Amino acid sequence: MSELAILGGPKTRTEPYPQWPVWDQRDIDAVTEVIKSGRWGGYPYPGPKTAELAEKFAELQGGGYAVPMINGTVTMEVALRAAGVGWGDEVIVPAYTFQATASAPMAAGAIPVIVDVDPNTYCLDANAAARAITPKTKAIIPVHLGSNMADMDAIMVLARSAKYNLIVIEDCAHAHGAKWNGQGAGTIGHFGSFSLQSSKTLTSGEGGILLCKTPELAAKAASIIDCGRPHALGGGPEDPNGLSLMGANYRLSELQAALALAGIERFPAQAKQREQMAAYMDESLSEIPGVRLMKRDPRHTTRSFYRYIFAIDPQQFGMEHDVLCAALDAEGIDSWTGYEAMHNYELFQPQKSTLAVPSAFPEYFKFEEMNLPEATRACEHEAVWLDEAVFRAGPKGVDDAVEAIRKVQKNALELNKAADELRERYR
Repeated sequence: MSELAILGGPKTRTEPYPQWPVWDQRDIDAVTEVIKSGRWGGYPYPGPKTAELAEKFAELQGGGYAVPMINGTVTMEVALRAAGVGWGDEVIVPAYTFQATASAPMAAGAIPVIVDVDPNTYCLDANAAARAITPKTKAIIPVHLGSNMADMDAIMVLARSAKYNLIVIEDCAHAHGAKWNGQGAGTIGHFGSFSLQSSKTLTSGEGGILLCKTPELAAKAASIIDCGRPHALGGGPEDPNGLSLMGANYRLSELQAALALAGIERFPAQAKQREQMAAYMDESLSEIPGVRLMKRDPRHTTRSFYRYIFAIDPQQFGMEHDVLCAALDAEGIDSWTGYEAMHNYELFQPQKSTLAVPSAFPEYFKFEEMNLPEATRACEHEAVWLDEAVFRAGPKGVDDAVEAIRKVQKNALELNKAADELRERYR
């Protein structure tokens, strides 16, 4: 019998990793309180739970004016609209991210300009962003990916240049609690976009929070998500003339806010454990030939994440990353090859639609002409994503994952032969 579980051998880990989302009586009590109150939805905005969530989330991140809303895609669209970015403006986005980072600008009428990533972090390459700037560029959306943050020093220098004067919207869907030079993710740029989707480390099932740099921007964002009603969130002035901005109903419900508030109580301890175990994982993986750790910038002072990413050199490690991930899954270690590069992403194909932006500006969506070597290499050969649950299982959870990686590498010849046979069979 093979040693490998995928070929009939025993699993490395038979015990399931901890479930997510985590819940306890606090969540039941919080939702029950809202149900009994009779105020379930988001109108009038903000409800008492939503207002409390805004205050506590800004405290968690260390600043800004928080505007909760329905998801972490709308947050980016609303940020662009609140900043006056719209039809025909260019917004720079990284090639390695969830499709929402590029679709949000289109929802605001702007054009996503896709640039390559830094191979050391898989985050937006500030030099690539600088090369992509044109007179039409109005904003940059850096993504804090996996357990890394984008180089916010370089990005803010670029954005604050009198020559460019760009809006910065940090996509922090992976970075609740993370800090750069001691400053919370999402508080460095003009906006920070956070997701509360069910897999995220702070979740209300669905939802999002937009951190705004100023009370004026927060008031505009609140108006946009509340059908255009005037707001004075964060102490900003309310529009005395009635409707402030064209808007729609993107409000967060009181039920979702209650769940997020319960999650905030647990979050610091969970984040601390993940960070400690990620350091332990770094040390363990550094001893495996063919494994490359993502570079930890010393300015990234607090690491927080919901997916841990490392890279392999397929030739040195002995196999491609998709083969490794399939084998790890069979060993009881949830893993994934990650997102596709944006120009090959099956969830992001606007040139095949009749949407307004790609129809009006088709020259920006000639994906076959895009050259994004670093993102492509990560997506097609290198990147391995591990679930955050591995790191909430303590040292044993990390040890099992590392043992499984070593086991798969040890049996690379047998595994590759089997993979080739399967590919031939299903060709």
